[in-house]
Amino acid sequence: QLQASGGGVAQPGASPRLSCAASGRAFSNYEAGWFRQAPGKEREIVAAVTSDGTGTYRIDSVKGRFTISRDNAKNTVYLQMNNLKPEDAAVYYCAADRRLMQKATLNASGYKYLELWGQGTLVTVSS
Repeated sequence: QLQASGGGVAQPGASPRLSCAASGRAFSNYEAGWFRQAPGKEREIVAAVTSDGTGTYRIDSVKGRFTISRDNAKNTVYLQMNNLKPEDAAVYYCAADRRLMQKATLNASGYKYLELWGQGTLVTVSS
């Protein structure tokens, strides 16, 4: 089970941090990722991290602004969002899968086959 938190209303340029807490499984065996879905758009991957935290992936539009990390001792994955832009507004979901990197980064629809999903947290960007 995954529980996402940290969303809310933020101004452009703000630096909110999303958290995703896992329970009930050996989370350190799972790759994890953050996805987002804006109204009328397909869900897209934002960032992903390997099970041990040493490898990360980010889409081009967030490189240099967003950072994904994890703390396996706390069973938690984070998405640090810096310099927030209006186009970042969306519902953000965390997910986990033993092969998330392969499933979600090589195929735009691969997210549909991920094992675990959080409930989503809304990020609104407004001045």
